[in-house]
Amino acid sequence: MSELDLADFSRDLVADVQATADAEGTTTPEAFTRRVFEDLEHAGVASNTFTAYHKMHGHEVHGYGIGESGDSLDLFVTDFQLAPLATKLTKAQTEASFRRLLAFLQRCRDGLKQHIDESFDVYDMCSAVEKALAEVQRIRLFLLSNRVSTSVEVSASHFDGLPVTHEVWDLARLHRHATSGALGEPIVVSFSPPLPCVSAPSSEEDHSVVLAVIPGGLLAELYAEYGTRLLELNVRSFLQIRGAVNRGIRETLLNTPGRFLAYNNGITATASQVDFVRNRDGEPTHISGVHGLQIVNGGQTTASLHYAMSRDKAELSDVRVQMKLTEVAPERLAEIVPKISEYSNTQNRVTQVDFSSNHDYQVELQRITRSLWAPATDGSGQETHWFYERARGQYTDELAKARTPARQRQFKKLNPTKQKFTKADLAKFVHSWNQLPYQVSRGAQKNFVAFMLTVDKTPPRVDVQYCQRVIAMAILFKATDRIAAICGAGSHKSMITTYTVARLTLETDRRIDLDRIWREQGVSPALDAAVRDLCPRVMRAVTTPLEGNHVGEWAKKAACWDAVSRVDWKAPRTLISELLDHPLDDAALERGTGIEQGAGEEAALISADEWYAIERWAKETHNLEPWQRQLVQLVGRRIELEQVISEAQAVQALHARMEALRLGFNASPFPLVRDLRATD
Repeated sequence: MSELDLADFSRDLVADVQATADAEGTTTPEAFTRRVFEDLEHAGVASNTFTAYHKMHGHEVHGYGIGESGDSLDLFVTDFQLAPLATKLTKAQTEASFRRLLAFLQRCRDGLKQHIDESFDVYDMCSAVEKALAEVQRIRLFLLSNRVSTSVEVSASHFDGLPVTHEVWDLARLHRHATSGALGEPIVVSFSPPLPCVSAPSSEEDHSVVLAVIPGGLLAELYAEYGTRLLELNVRSFLQIRGAVNRGIRETLLNTPGRFLAYNNGITATASQVDFVRNRDGEPTHISGVHGLQIVNGGQTTASLHYAMSRDKAELSDVRVQMKLTEVAPERLAEIVPKISEYSNTQNRVTQVDFSSNHDYQVELQRITRSLWAPATDGSGQETHWFYERARGQYTDELAKARTPARQRQFKKLNPTKQKFTKADLAKFVHSWNQLPYQVSRGAQKNFVAFMLTVDKTPPRVDVQYCQRVIAMAILFKATDRIAAICGAGSHKSMITTYTVARLTLETDRRIDLDRIWREQGVSPALDAAVRDLCPRVMRAVTTPLEGNHVGEWAKKAACWDAVSRVDWKAPRTLISELLDHPLDDAALERGTGIEQGAGEEAALISADEWYAIERWAKETHNLEPWQRQLVQLVGRRIELEQVISEAQAVQALHARMEALRLGFNASPFPLVRDLRATD
């Protein structure tokens, strides 16, 4: 790792965190904490994480989490600096940070929540920690820092008989994962004694296959230690593991564990390297270790073994699980592993979805939004872009390309940080509109995966109007988010916001005029007033769990949405008067405007006279944006001179025409060019 690379990464990280904090109206430490939470969740290192800051003499904490299986408690403390390369995070500072987390644990056990107002998010954190201390099997402490640490290894300890581990996620570690293409560090497992195996000959140089039988207890312990990190190359397993033990597996484990090998199909695993014990002829006879272990089929079996052991106290000493292990060359992992996952279970084939930033949907959304000008509504006449970041760091990369301070100011003027949004944000906006707040509350990564599964199943037509409406959803979400902050939502703000938007679209039957929100780049006074009235009611329902869970867990349940959907609230008359006659349902959003790829040809079918007439009408009636009036005149001129119209110009011009028709422009005196040709 070169220092230059690390310096560039550090600079981009600080810029991105500052931009996010500015856009979301939060502090840079909280924005940094949330960013790392997303990384840890994506890597399967942590789950169910929540930000909540509390500092008193002797203790400090920035967030907490409860492991997916409920057997680990995670606490986080953050060290974020605006000039991170100026100093290093010393061993003494690292140890002091972990001591503050342990002090917080001690005070939670001693009843800290009794001294905190129940309406504060810190109360929920203290309550969750106090409850978890009586249920979990281990504690993990995390120090998140954008400085380079001089000491990344801290010895394990104990708290009230529970094992405590310490993890330092410093700048070097964050950089290593960001540049390696994989967030989770490779899982390395040693087998003692080595596992007997049978090696299958292969004519392929990039992979080899061995068959083995692995003790069920060992598999359960691996899941206890690594959780869904074992399954990160198997998206289906990642989505399906919910702590439920398959009934048949459970009965076998409890009643006839010795028959598990006969009854169960076993697991399919991959590794980037397999260490063998060989006989005199050099043939592999035993597996002594694996590097980069991943279970690509059999995730439910693996998790069920763990839950049966931890919850049912099942005895697994007689349980054996068959394993097909494929050693794959590291450079071929991305190509071969998805195929293994897809074909290893023919009874229930896995539908593979491309969750990368190169998915056609992502690429097209970026292409259109980068050339889409948002109307100027502040009187300056300066139109701007909504910057869609389909890959992390694109905004800071583009800003860096504008090398001079003047050009960077101009870039920020055209691409305000408050108008930057990511893939995870996109999924959050759309799912909130579509009344899936409990899905949004399950975390950015899981929500995004669920969103992309829907996109893959029913691909929307990504055109200009679709992008405008998605951005309108973003504007509505952000406006609601600001109101939630004013209402004192605290660290529950993200949950309150998604539930408020969902309750709003439920009550209005999704008849809110997204096109108007796009044109005005904001919500109307009536819509703003309605959200201000609705938000406190939703907040009471979300922050008052009916099932004894803390707020974060309650918000993930469909039962929470059921409670919020029954909140007594009716849309005020002022808002009803603004609603559309028909709902903007999925079909309307997917259908778009009907403009196909041949937009240039379609625009050319409209006579130059009609384009000129639209421009004159728009000026006289003060309709359309100035840039739209100029565009339709330009298109008319190009048609008159028989010049080519670019796709981007044609798409926006056709939308301007549709907008004009909606607002009262009469196109009947102007036949289409094809109709004129038919009369020649």
